[in-house]
Amino acid sequence: MNNRLRLGLLATTTIATLALGWNMYSLWQADTLWAHRPLFFFLLAWASIVLLFWKKYTRHPKGLRWLGLSTLSAVLLALSFPPFPTTILLFIAWVPLLIIEYEVAKERANPSILQSSNPSILPYIYHAFVLWNILVTWWVGNTAFIAGIVAIWLNAWFMYVPIWFFHKTRQYLPKTGYLSFVAYWLSFEFLHLNWEISWSWLTLGNAFAQWPQIVQWYEYTGVFGGSLWVMAANVLTFKLLEKCEFRISSKAALAQGWALWRIKLLVLVPMAISLIWYFNVEDEGRDVEVAVVQPNFEPHYEKFNVPDREQMERFIRLSEGVVTPNTKYVVWPETAFDGVQTDDMENHPAMRVARQFVDKHPGVKLVTGISAYKLFKEGEPHTRNTRRLERGSRTLYLEVYNAALQLEAGQDSIPFYIKSKLVPGAEILPYHEVLFFLKPIVDQLDGSVEGHGIQKYREAFPSNDGRVAPSICYESVFGDYNGGYVRAGAEATFIMTNDGWWDDSGGHKQHLAFARLRAVETRRSIARSANTGTSCFINQRGDVQQPTEYEVEAAIRQNIKFNDRITFYVRWGDMIARFAFFTTMILMANLLAKKLKTRAERKALA
Repeated sequence: MNNRLRLGLLATTTIATLALGWNMYSLWQADTLWAHRPLFFFLLAWASIVLLFWKKYTRHPKGLRWLGLSTLSAVLLALSFPPFPTTILLFIAWVPLLIIEYEVAKERANPSILQSSNPSILPYIYHAFVLWNILVTWWVGNTAFIAGIVAIWLNAWFMYVPIWFFHKTRQYLPKTGYLSFVAYWLSFEFLHLNWEISWSWLTLGNAFAQWPQIVQWYEYTGVFGGSLWVMAANVLTFKLLEKCEFRISSKAALAQGWALWRIKLLVLVPMAISLIWYFNVEDEGRDVEVAVVQPNFEPHYEKFNVPDREQMERFIRLSEGVVTPNTKYVVWPETAFDGVQTDDMENHPAMRVARQFVDKHPGVKLVTGISAYKLFKEGEPHTRNTRRLERGSRTLYLEVYNAALQLEAGQDSIPFYIKSKLVPGAEILPYHEVLFFLKPIVDQLDGSVEGHGIQKYREAFPSNDGRVAPSICYESVFGDYNGGYVRAGAEATFIMTNDGWWDDSGGHKQHLAFARLRAVETRRSIARSANTGTSCFINQRGDVQQPTEYEVEAAIRQNIKFNDRITFYVRWGDMIARFAFFTTMILMANLLAKKLKTRAERKALA
């Protein structure tokens, strides 16, 4: 690409980005949703960045090839995730990136006299990860624009780290190179699930949420079994291409017959076993009738502006229309009502209406999400999430919760659960003692430096009809975390969520799909109540039943199975990831020792 054409394209993409940004700002001022605009904004902005640094990307003779390969990898990875049905592409999606790493390492080992500098994998790998994040999770920008930028570009940096370590390991410990590729990536996914900056939407094993029929063995492995499956297939495919000297032809492939068969067996045998399993597995347990309500309040401009009285009228109308004498549970979505003080819940106006509903239907348990807060008494110890509030001459200290509770007639106490997997930015400022300077960004997300309060353990809401898991929104993405509810006695899972923050995008479809994997891992039926689209039931093999439409108020009812069997995965959790992490520690210790030894030898020679 000549310089004049590059500058012309850069000007075009920059102007288009600014124009689209202004359009989005105008729509925001007019209280209008953005739909797919963030996708195009992020793509145009990234195209502008790539064009701005075009000479760095193409400085090496193979730079344009590497840029094309990294773009191909990003597209294949994106097409592997819901809502796209082409998950099978995941088994080859990493191969272009492995080719880039291989060729860059080869160039660095044998630098050309004509090269002005050694090539780096950074621009190409990072480009692939940014593009992958944009194409799959662009909808985060509909929730909060700054959050979308942080989630995409920061997450891409986190993803680059294990690839950089793999690149270094291949340099110093070549015999363990591709083992380290698998171990480092699985360790990254594991750490990303378990720290405060957790944004684990793109865990590779989640991609199979579109097709739970082929991963029924997740009840033994969880999503890390899927991630390991994917990484192993990509390594074998790459090694096959390496043996064929990267000539993609049937003749070259057939010359490596056993290597080709190993790939086929690795991909097809687990699929075949799972399909046989799927068609023979049946839901276990006893029937319990559950009703789910979808009130359909648009969260950006309606949900928190409509008076509680009007919202409760809709909740009660929809609930009354679906309840029968056999109904045992009614499920309302996340933050169905807010402003509930934990030590005075019964006096909240919305709570009084909900109490009247369950008193009218004595056999019904109402499980609902709420926003709540706790006021600290004088002398009571504070937590890291304690907020300070000035009320005239009074200073109040409180803790805010995204929570769930269970109401039923005649109960002595109200089962109460506090959401504990919090959304970074919106519900928690990760490591706020260190990252205090990010407060302005958090304020833009309507969050706080202190964040929401949490509880350290999972629990199941008990009743005479069983025990249920009160999984709130983001929590349903985490496999071992949801296993904690089952270990606490949950016989079914109720997911309460508010997916309308993402508008009608791939976000709410992906979130629903991930819940299908939780059903397989735990073999627990799921009742899912979304503020708007998609509410549904999910059986124990991951089939979605009675899905509601987006932006439509609805109420659905079904018998679901309450099951008390404990799966291997629930009992042992993410064992594959823990083993990968242990392997990573050994590899990194060896890598450090080898680097120190090499450095000492160079000093001795000097």
